[in-house]
Amino acid sequence: MDMKHSLALILALLLSGCSWFGNKEEPGNLSASNLFADAMADMDDKKYEEAVKKFETLESRYPYGRYAEQAQLEVAYAYYKQEDVPSATAACDRFIKLHPTHPNVDYAYYLKGLANFNENLGILAKLGGQDITERDPKQARESYETFKELVTRFPNSKYAEDSAARARYLLNGLANYELQVARYYMKRKAYVAALNRAQYIVKNYQQTPSTEGALMIMIQAYDALGMNELRDDAERVMKHNFPNSQYLSGSAAGGKSWWKLW
Repeated sequence: MDMKHSLALILALLLSGCSWFGNKEEPGNLSASNLFADAMADMDDKKYEEAVKKFETLESRYPYGRYAEQAQLEVAYAYYKQEDVPSATAACDRFIKLHPTHPNVDYAYYLKGLANFNENLGILAKLGGQDITERDPKQARESYETFKELVTRFPNSKYAEDSAARARYLLNGLANYELQVARYYMKRKAYVAALNRAQYIVKNYQQTPSTEGALMIMIQAYDALGMNELRDDAERVMKHNFPNSQYLSGSAAGGKSWWKLW
């Protein structure tokens, strides 16, 4: 049992009073505190579906007050534990919409980010033998935006540091994904498509390691398209920002000898 749920369960037990242990109420007549405690017991036993039903019953019968609000968060957490991303995300969005100034709204953002977090994003960027352009890291993008919003809106939140670290990881992963797509296009001589992806990286992911590779692809794509002036401009930017780049071993104008990135 994690600390968050331990405290929640203790709170429910204390508020319900000692009489809870000898409670003879029928399920339909349970108080908000007893319903909450019962649902939390299911959570601790990993009976998430049963817990969700009880939390929803609680909110339906007692729509106002701290129990209903906490139940909404617990529903989101239960869906998260079941790896039901759409339901967890929807539950978090609902809480954020209903309680934008709630003391625990930062947790709703954090949980939403976690629900969409994909720590195997690097695997997504590997070509394998499949068409990488058909893959869409939508969840990773949503997770990044959520963590970014949490850090921006709640810089003092206890979840801010971890959210910032996850956001950086996702940003690097998303940039690398775009780089792999650009390489995929270069390998198939789709130079305009490769150029567009590389430019997108340079514009939107400037602080990531993938920028170096993106600039190299821009140089190579411009060269393949016969756009020599733009090629030379891109190479100057490359040399200025990455003077010791492993990809540069010559010059575009004088006997180019670049590393291929695909």
